[in-house]
Amino acid sequence: MLKDLENNFSLLEKKILAVKKNYENLTEKYSELNQEHEELKMKYEEERKRNQVLAEEQKDIKLYSAISGNPDHNRLMKNHINRLIKEVDYCIAELQNSGL
Repeated sequence: MLKDLENNFSLLEKKILAVKKNYENLTEKYSELNQEHEELKMKYEEERKRNQVLAEEQKDIKLYSAISGNPDHNRLMKNHINRLIKEVDYCIAELQNSGL
């Protein structure tokens, strides 16, 4: 009976050590994955900003093409001019409403 009890405690101790080792491994893996996640988030933000810059550059290039007379972008130019006129009209109306 005492021998069985010692065997049970020995098995239990081995299982506890195995669980502890697994826990430590999982904790280490979690830390690595968390660090990788942070790095990927930073890369994502960099790429997102780069994408925004490229989109703005593309928009500017289309506008420059329209200004230079490229017939493919005439509609873009007309829309851009109309939007600017609306903004100026809005600003003038705001100035008149404010009493300046």
